[in-house]
Amino acid sequence: MLEELNLPESWHGNLWIYRFQDWNHHVHRHAELEFNLITQGSAFYLLDNEKYHVRRGDLIWLYPAQDHVLVHETSDFEMWIGVFRPEALAQIATDPHQQPLLLSQAKGECSRRLTLKQMQSLSALMDEVYATKDQAALFNSGLGYAFLTCWQNFEKASATPIEDVHPAVEKAARKIQDDDEPTSLNELARHVGLSPARLSRLFKEQTGVTMVGFRNRLRLGRFFNLYSTGQRHTMLHAALAAGFGSYPQFHRVFKRELGYSPRSHSWRS
Repeated sequence: MLEELNLPESWHGNLWIYRFQDWNHHVHRHAELEFNLITQGSAFYLLDNEKYHVRRGDLIWLYPAQDHVLVHETSDFEMWIGVFRPEALAQIATDPHQQPLLLSQAKGECSRRLTLKQMQSLSALMDEVYATKDQAALFNSGLGYAFLTCWQNFEKASATPIEDVHPAVEKAARKIQDDDEPTSLNELARHVGLSPARLSRLFKEQTGVTMVGFRNRLRLGRFFNLYSTGQRHTMLHAALAAGFGSYPQFHRVFKRELGYSPRSHSWRS
């Protein structure tokens, strides 16, 4: 699904920190090049038909034509996300070795593992750039420098192991994500052409989470988007609108996945 990032007109891109409680899980892509710098925890990324197990110190690039989704995160997962408009990126990525940044589809590896020193240095740089977001010209310059510095470090880094994702697993994940109403295991199995038992086993093996767990994480992602600061929706209304059948079910899933109750969460204002 092509997603509009709605960047401020004066910005060349954006930079922010993503944490586990800020879920927004859905298969998507966007016109902007994106990098993720993992600073804490670990997760699985599905990129087209490949699976990456990313963890602290990994730097991953997500290209405009590349569908991607996080399917399994540890509760301490955290990463920097940077995005850059293609037309603005073309103005700064002028050296021959930077030309891969201008592609719409990755050629070769898109995830590599940095040294601890590299990761800490880049994370400190992100902090400095993030602090300038109230000054568009300075922020744009810093963001451009951050992108090129990330690429320079990426070129020197080691490749992160990847695995091919079975087409049926990718197809099932998309079906679960796209359907407004829950699809039964038997229906999903018919849709992808596998037996229910094989699909269930393969999905867990390749994504690290069951299909029920994956569906619940999608629901939690929708809940966080709907509830936000709690000013527009009650917690019950947001939970039901996100696809949970009842508040007890939502409470049970929330506590199992995050380790504490919804009322204990630090909701941002």
